[in-house]
Amino acid sequence: MKEYILPFRDLVVHPGLTVPVFIDNPMSIACIEAAMEGSRRLVLAAQHSWNYPAEVNDIFDIGTIGDIAQVLRMPDGAIHAIIRTTDVVSLHDISVNRGLFTADTQVISCMDDAEFEQTIALRDRIAENLQALAAGRKFKIDKLRNIVQNYPLPAFVDAVIQTADIDTDAAVAVLRAASWRDKLVLLLEQVNLIAETAKIEDSINRRIHQQMEAGRREAILQEKMRAIQKEMGDDAEEMDAENMRRRIEKSPLPTEAREKAMSEWRRMRSLAPMSNDGALIKTYLDELLAMPWAKTPASKIELGAARKTLDARHSGMNAIKERILEHIAVMKKTGSNRGSILCFVGAPGVGKTSLCKSIADALGRKYQRISLGGISDESHFRGHRKTYIGSQPGRIMDALKRCHANNPVIVLDEIDKMGRDWRGDPEAALLEIMDPEQNKTFRDHYLEVDFDLSNVLFIATANSLNLSSALKDRMEIIEIPGYTEEDKVCIAREHLVRRAAADTGWATENIIINDEAIRHIIRNYTSEQGVRQLQRELTAMLRRALLEHDGEDILTEFTPEKIDQLLAVRKLSGVSKRIGFGMGA
Repeated sequence: MKEYILPFRDLVVHPGLTVPVFIDNPMSIACIEAAMEGSRRLVLAAQHSWNYPAEVNDIFDIGTIGDIAQVLRMPDGAIHAIIRTTDVVSLHDISVNRGLFTADTQVISCMDDAEFEQTIALRDRIAENLQALAAGRKFKIDKLRNIVQNYPLPAFVDAVIQTADIDTDAAVAVLRAASWRDKLVLLLEQVNLIAETAKIEDSINRRIHQQMEAGRREAILQEKMRAIQKEMGDDAEEMDAENMRRRIEKSPLPTEAREKAMSEWRRMRSLAPMSNDGALIKTYLDELLAMPWAKTPASKIELGAARKTLDARHSGMNAIKERILEHIAVMKKTGSNRGSILCFVGAPGVGKTSLCKSIADALGRKYQRISLGGISDESHFRGHRKTYIGSQPGRIMDALKRCHANNPVIVLDEIDKMGRDWRGDPEAALLEIMDPEQNKTFRDHYLEVDFDLSNVLFIATANSLNLSSALKDRMEIIEIPGYTEEDKVCIAREHLVRRAAADTGWATENIIINDEAIRHIIRNYTSEQGVRQLQRELTAMLRRALLEHDGEDILTEFTPEKIDQLLAVRKLSGVSKRIGFGMGA
């Protein structure tokens, strides 16, 4: 025979109890009335969810059946009913008709071990744990103590579930248990779980309270110190805040950056002056104001002067210098950095970086060099979020800040040496930086505002063409070949001898060296495409001559024989080291 089911949202009732029920929704009132017309029996079942009206799947497949002892109708239509529960039943074939739930029921037997010593010990343990928990959780433990002493076990179990506000799923598991001992074991687990949770909450609350007290004490002391300083006419923090506001107002910030700066300044004023957050915001504002937002030093491009600068500093390389002058001519005509970004590719020592420095001088612009060798983190370009410890702007923003101009020549040195790992792809950020259509609104993660990089002239250098296709597409590759012997002789005569003399303290008029002697060094002591090793050998030759002349740079002619005499010691020293190392190994 099917029995009517009265769903409850958060109530699990055990058998052997007299349960008062207040009902005010139409569906439940109809369920009570239908049961009264029939067997006057009713199943009280809990719901999985709080849906109303409930559906079949919302009801647990277990409940407590009981007899309706009394029904009292209220003037507003609500019902007070008293139900005496008798058994735990499993529910099968639950159906709903016109909002009324019915199901076939089968009684679930429960072993009566309420008088066993182990069961009584479990009941007393639960009561003790709740007693210890009552002070912090403010349970009404007096009622529970009275139930323990004077009422049967079903009333105790029901009282624990209601007092400790045990979850519905856990309460249903207690209802399913096959004996009172099993029910009490499950209850003890839930009570202990509540106790451990309460300990964690108390620990967190104490820690928060201590931090709040420490922060309140620090704030009070700082406020007193500020009041004392104000009375003495020395309110340093207020002066710093006022000075920062004036700096923001006077700085030529764009609208977005000014709004961001004022927002951060208001936050800084609301924080304690000595707090970590206040110091971080002040550092951020200093970095923001240090950027060259509107500093564009005037630089008139003179092609004749640019040609003289390149010819004076670089021998040979005529085709490359002509290409550079073409680029400068376009810049003069358009008044911008239009055109492809130049990328000089060549072996070490052929003059790529020095050529970039010469371009900056020819344009009359500031010069900054950024080495990209080994960079594998995108934040090197985009900066770190200012919430991170030790955060700072990216290297592009840092270069602009150091040169105090927003139109410098920035050399991206060794662009072929960049890496890539789990921290990000630096090439993606570099592609945005090098694209004139995108770098007008470049956003550094630390500054959090857009900066216009379109005035910056970027030049890249690389030792090889081991570059991605995307990078090659953004740049015009200019290969710088290795120097011929005659080029090296010319470079040495015009530049390297003078540089070696400056490095060693020689007067250039005391150095007599002809082209044949320079060729002798190139053929016998160097084997490179560039001139770095030639520079080292010339410097070593002058150092050795100083040693022979007791530190004096007397007039000396460096013939091939003299050069061999001076450099032989250096050459033999290198050989002996290698031999000694090999024998030692």
